[in-house]
Amino acid sequence: MLKYFTSGESHGEALVAFLSGLPAGLEVSPEFVNHELWRRQQGYGRGGRMKIERDTVRILSGVRHGKTIASPISVLIENRDWKNWQAQLPIEAGNPELHKRVASPRPGHADLAGALKYNFPEARYVLERASARESAARVAIGALAKLLLRELGIEVLSHVVAVGAAQLYEEVPWDKIQQSCAREEVLLNCADPEFEQKMKQEVDKVLRTGDSVGGVFEVVGHNVPPGLGTYVQWDDRLDAQLAAAVMSLQAVKAVEIGTGVTAAYSPGSKVHDEIGYEATSGPTKFSRSRNNAGGIEGGVSNGQEIRVRGYLKPAYERSDVCVVPAAGVAGEAMVALTLARCALEKFGGDSMTETCRNFKGYVEQLKKY
Repeated sequence: MLKYFTSGESHGEALVAFLSGLPAGLEVSPEFVNHELWRRQQGYGRGGRMKIERDTVRILSGVRHGKTIASPISVLIENRDWKNWQAQLPIEAGNPELHKRVASPRPGHADLAGALKYNFPEARYVLERASARESAARVAIGALAKLLLRELGIEVLSHVVAVGAAQLYEEVPWDKIQQSCAREEVLLNCADPEFEQKMKQEVDKVLRTGDSVGGVFEVVGHNVPPGLGTYVQWDDRLDAQLAAAVMSLQAVKAVEIGTGVTAAYSPGSKVHDEIGYEATSGPTKFSRSRNNAGGIEGGVSNGQEIRVRGYLKPAYERSDVCVVPAAGVAGEAMVALTLARCALEKFGGDSMTETCRNFKGYVEQLKKY
């Protein structure tokens, strides 16, 4: 079982993440993890915090000589801004006069609800943990999940489909998503460069007025085989697990699988993906002319691309006026962690040799079906 959790606060000394359950022998590239952290910090409309932080990962355990050793992995990401907060947020009692209170809770944030729940006199401690800064730790361990999935031929990327009123409606093919994510300079990570300029205009509007803007990102799992997840229990359904994972990200208020939203207003003849046979590519001989189901039917992956969308609310008050591209990278991490967990549950293996052997045997089984 793949298990993970994070710790740390926005202005604390560091973020720490723990991941257990990866098989032994998986090659780990710190450079790849750091590149994922870099991607999370990019995008037009990010705030001043991204100028302070240059996130890099320090792997503390579970990896030796470049490979996993089956023991729990712990990673650390230092907060460079900690030097400016040591007196305000010390571990010790410190000087109460230096404490920076958050006495005016922000609507749309965890401030008031968290203070009421934990009986805090103000919201500083709530803000520190509820902050989206925590998602950097998830991106780090999500990168490790991506490395596992790559060994099985599975890739996970994201792109932005809406910023404010600017929305891209057509389905974007995988190769264009790859090209967008490969850019060295990230604007808004929209796969359509012309439409990306319309999204930029939406950000420019709120920059002028001091407001913020939300949007929609789509995470795509490419080359996912059929059979991940199951319909036999509610909490083992792949769509349920993905929805919970993406919804857990800060500011996400809705999750969509495939064309789930528009499907609710459409007749069945326009929604369900007809099944064909004798396909020339893919893990099975079955094919689909479209992918309205988002690669999942009855809680089980069906061999089509997994497509999950996260809908982000705008923030009431923050330095980042648009975080949609960054949220997409965090969404990739959560989808990758979920797919990796489901893959390990299905294929097992204490070592990568065993896991890959089991996976190849399953692929051969599919080809004969």
